[in-house]
Amino acid sequence: MDPVITQELARAESQQDAAALRRAYELIKAANLGKSELDPTESFSPDLFVLCAEQALKMGQPEVSEDCIQMYFKAKGPVTQFLGRAHLCRAQLCAPKSTDNLEEFENCVTQYMKAINFAKGEPRYYFLVFNASVLYWQMARPFLKPGHYHHLIASLAQIVSVLQQTEEEDKDWQAELMLELLECYLQAGKTEEAARFCAAAAPFIKANAPHRYRQMFAVMVRHELMDELQLKEEKRTSLSMSVTFHMNMLRAKLDKNDLPEDVSRILKKTHQRLGYFNHQRFPSIREEKILLLFELAHLSLTLKCEEVSSDCISDLKIIESKDPGTLVEIEGLECELEALRLESKVRTYSRAAVESQLSITQRLDVALQRAVRLGDLRVIHVLCTTQWNLCLPLLQHNLRRRLRRPLASVAAVLEQVDSLMVLLRCQVHMEMALIEEDEDRLEPAVQHLRKAALLDSQGLYREYLKVASNRLRLCTMLYQSPERAEDKAIMAIEQAKKAIPKDSVRKKRALLVNAGLALAPDTFQIVLDSENEAKVSTGKSRGRFAHLCAKARHHTISVDKAAGHLRRLGHENNQERVQIWAELAKVARQQGVWDVCRTASRFCLLYDSVKAKKLPRPRRGRKRRTRASSAQASKGPSEFLLQRSASSQLLRKFAEVGFISAEATIQLLQSEGVKLNDRPIPPEDLSQHPAGYVPEDPEDNAEWIVYRTWIESLSQYATSSWLRSADIGQDIQEAWIVQNAVAYVLNHNHHLIAAGRQKELVDTLYHLLGIVKVTGHNGDPVMLVMLCNALARGLIMSWIPAQASERARRAVRTNTPHMPLDPGASSEVRAAVEVCEFALNLTNGTVPEETVPTVARQQLIATWVKAKQLLQQQIGPRLGAEEQGPDEDIGSVTRVLVALEMYLCNGLGLMDFTVPPLTQLVRMASECSWADPVVELQALMRLTNFAYMTHDHEVAMACSQKAIRMGIGLLRPTSPVQAQLVAEMLSTTACVQGRSIMENLKGQTQLRLVAAKAFAESVRFGGIARSSALVMLAARHFWNTWLPLLSSAANRKKARSAIQKVVSTINKTEANKQDNGGVQLLHQWPTADFQNGGTDGYFLPEAEDDLTLRAALYGVLFHCHADLEDWEGGLRVLDEAVQVLPRTAHRLLIFKHMVIVKAKLGQNFTMEIQKFRDESEDYLAHMWHRLALNSKSVYGELTCYHSAIQALQVGPRRLQRGPRGRLGGAPWEGAQRVMGTRGPSSGTEGLGPVCSSGAMSCSGAGDRGRRPRDSVRISLRAKKP
Repeated sequence: MDPVITQELARAESQQDAAALRRAYELIKAANLGKSELDPTESFSPDLFVLCAEQALKMGQPEVSEDCIQMYFKAKGPVTQFLGRAHLCRAQLCAPKSTDNLEEFENCVTQYMKAINFAKGEPRYYFLVFNASVLYWQMARPFLKPGHYHHLIASLAQIVSVLQQTEEEDKDWQAELMLELLECYLQAGKTEEAARFCAAAAPFIKANAPHRYRQMFAVMVRHELMDELQLKEEKRTSLSMSVTFHMNMLRAKLDKNDLPEDVSRILKKTHQRLGYFNHQRFPSIREEKILLLFELAHLSLTLKCEEVSSDCISDLKIIESKDPGTLVEIEGLECELEALRLESKVRTYSRAAVESQLSITQRLDVALQRAVRLGDLRVIHVLCTTQWNLCLPLLQHNLRRRLRRPLASVAAVLEQVDSLMVLLRCQVHMEMALIEEDEDRLEPAVQHLRKAALLDSQGLYREYLKVASNRLRLCTMLYQSPERAEDKAIMAIEQAKKAIPKDSVRKKRALLVNAGLALAPDTFQIVLDSENEAKVSTGKSRGRFAHLCAKARHHTISVDKAAGHLRRLGHENNQERVQIWAELAKVARQQGVWDVCRTASRFCLLYDSVKAKKLPRPRRGRKRRTRASSAQASKGPSEFLLQRSASSQLLRKFAEVGFISAEATIQLLQSEGVKLNDRPIPPEDLSQHPAGYVPEDPEDNAEWIVYRTWIESLSQYATSSWLRSADIGQDIQEAWIVQNAVAYVLNHNHHLIAAGRQKELVDTLYHLLGIVKVTGHNGDPVMLVMLCNALARGLIMSWIPAQASERARRAVRTNTPHMPLDPGASSEVRAAVEVCEFALNLTNGTVPEETVPTVARQQLIATWVKAKQLLQQQIGPRLGAEEQGPDEDIGSVTRVLVALEMYLCNGLGLMDFTVPPLTQLVRMASECSWADPVVELQALMRLTNFAYMTHDHEVAMACSQKAIRMGIGLLRPTSPVQAQLVAEMLSTTACVQGRSIMENLKGQTQLRLVAAKAFAESVRFGGIARSSALVMLAARHFWNTWLPLLSSAANRKKARSAIQKVVSTINKTEANKQDNGGVQLLHQWPTADFQNGGTDGYFLPEAEDDLTLRAALYGVLFHCHADLEDWEGGLRVLDEAVQVLPRTAHRLLIFKHMVIVKAKLGQNFTMEIQKFRDESEDYLAHMWHRLALNSKSVYGELTCYHSAIQALQVGPRRLQRGPRGRLGGAPWEGAQRVMGTRGPSSGTEGLGPVCSSGAMSCSGAGDRGRRPRDSVRISLRAKKP
């Protein structure tokens, strides 16, 4: 019988013949039955049971194997190797189907231990120990994932110990199991046991598997499993150990979030050590060098050290490896390096950066497919991890659909190789589910969620996956209504999501309201109606503020009803309800249904209020976490939060809803016509009142106070929502939440910051800064600098004295110094200095990732210098260099900016700084390496102005010329906003340049023309900047520069083109005036140069002066045409003047010219003469007399004389409202002639010169006996600092 069965089993094994196996099994079964029933004396070997069972296992027939093993153990055969093999077969048969079935796992391990314990007692059976270890490791592989490592420690440690006892020949396998056991200790958090195990395992691996010792050494360094002195001694044994030591020391500090400041230097030094590997001379170390270069490159990319990672990639290419896997991994590194270079731009989601990042993911997907074809598991895992990291920034709602293919590839490849990176696989499937859901592919989305649930070994996403799966299930329900209130709400929200943009807000709102009513049928409608004005009743009150008061009270009473809902509901389905309320708030926000958004947010945050009461939070972060964890540990499973992971997810949800709630509250404020943290403005009283009525002060009206208090409470509610979200970010150690909270506060309070009202935000900003110091700024140092600057300015603004007059400042300079601040003020200003120095030291270039644009540091420097002045603290000759970092470029620029700020602070009645000489400062600025050319241009502008103020003409000209050359080059390539700033600085610089030339004129006419050209350029740049103030300032200087030359027709001809350009620029600027009230100025306090940040200059012109100047410029243009007897051209100029000038008395002069020219041309001037109907009799008679002298025909001349006589014959004399009352003097009588008149033969009879006041004289024959008045020059009234 035995030979037949043996023959069938051999055929089954060699030919994989299932029929042969079945025949052998039937023979074995029949023989076993026959032995017991028919012929007990017949010989039958029980070894065949085991052989058949092993073959059945190999051929996938576990039921046959199971039956054979049972028959073997019932037969109770002799104790041979087959007993151990039978235990191994049984262990394989009862292997756990999943990691959740620990009972099967324990049973399986027991069978392996029986086999091992049987075999270790007899040397000839030692091979069974090895086989058992291999089979055990295959079974244990699914447990090598977070949360399950600790299950393997006891059995694996026993196997490793037995292998050592049996002196297993395969030392490499033994070393591999030792490393895996060490990893199990570490993943289970048993560091002490790991250290004790290392003491024995390290010498064994070093002696028997030296190629694995570097891996062991890396683990010991990273987890500090050996004394540091021993580790340092060990690293001296070889270059590879030294490189491994330094890389893993950095990894250890990275794990603790305690990286040293000189990370880049350490990485560069480590790369330098790798350069000592001479792989060409010693080919044996070639593979080791490649491996180390890969490790260093990946670590450098993790630490964002672009230079070292690039050098490593270059070295890998130089080695010229022929291994396809190495080439694919190099390509992956190149993709990751490109993504690192794009990181800052991708963070702002610029279109070009996003497209580049997407193209990188496509390249990486191709590389991943090549790695799959090669079958290199290590490279596959590296590329999948890299692909996931590159996709993370793009997983936004409107972008993630473009990541479907690369993420699907990652999911499929990791599933194909049965990867143990279960957390990554889980997250990929979750994102794939969202992508499929966005495309309405619900069945694939459900499949991805199921896979994610199976891979969620630690239960981190259990609640999310449960809710998401239920939501998709409800989406697939047709013509059915769910029973649970939560499911009804989910279904309504999903229906609202599918609304198309064309659907009305009423339809969307109805669905969203249904969702809210399903969750809170008792109070949702009441809270929702808090904003329904139809529900507001003013009662019998009919006061001015009665409706506003009733609205405020109705809202407050209705909103307070929400708290009762939670008390009545209890703690039923709390976590699920929080998720649904949050989703309702988000969808309402997206669809612009603001009242539902506010109501849903309020209900969601009620649960956070409950948690806040249950878990009191002390002030310091570390103690807060400890108490929270202890309070959580004391709660039973029925409490609100069951575990830390669920708590973090819910807190994160509360933070997100807090942001939405604050934004929705601001929308309510805006609907009331109020900005955040602003006070409401009382509505205008339009009712009629009797004579003698004294209007009531709204602040004394109780109804107005109720409304104002309600508005203020809304602002406080929005701010408290942001602060609570920031606190949550600190609690769960997620810096991005804190970063968003800071961004919300700064953005929505920008109007306060721009208006210099930072004092009102000090408490809020202090709170946020404390949190940012704990959590970090999440890679956004600019945000931190803006926060510190706003806080510091809020601390000092109220202590900066108002700008004093020049006389007062002189008295202060000559008498006693500025009095010191009182103790309260000093403490606030010192705090401001500390805040500024904290931000300046952080961004001084010591850590390259912490550097910020120069313009951001400039704001801080200005605040810091002003605070120093208030404290009467001199800045040393090094100009703050003691606080500066090792970056010399940043240090030199900082010194120049500090010196400029010191110049700006001097001469204002406060303590004067000891400043370096101006020439030295100019030299320092020229030697700087400016990272921001706009800031350099601003520095040159200020140096130009300081040189002009100190009458240093040479320095002023040199700085201004350099600034103008640089600025012109910056106008085109920069953004429109930056180009506008550049144009403002160019206009100011050119104006100062012209004034400096005029100051050093010394009677040279050519220099006057150069100055006029500078002022014309200033006007042009002011027009580019769209700044009316700058344009008119430069135009005034331009006019006064040309004025002495305009008496000559030749000079008027020279000036014509420039004047036309100036007039055109003025008209365009006036037509396109823009409001810069929302722009935060560099200086929000008086300075010694241009007021208000350096854009408005010294002079603040009034509209009257502007119109006078514009009329004068048009007068000169008209005279230019009159010089050429071009009356039609002159008339076109006058028509343009009438169109662009406002309807004021300044246009009378234009109309006077128009009627005279039209009379000369024989045209109808009826409409123009009507403009003079309100003037005096003498004025009208004189006007008609002038028209008679210039009439082209006798009939016209007689008509004009007749009109003049009629004007004088009008009844009682009217009140004189002549041009003296309007223009400060008759426009043609009060002017001193500065241009020679032309006689009648020239064709300009009756057309006088341009007066210096901007009026144009039309003196003709009838005026020759009049005495000219004194001239009035266009005044430049200066507000001196």
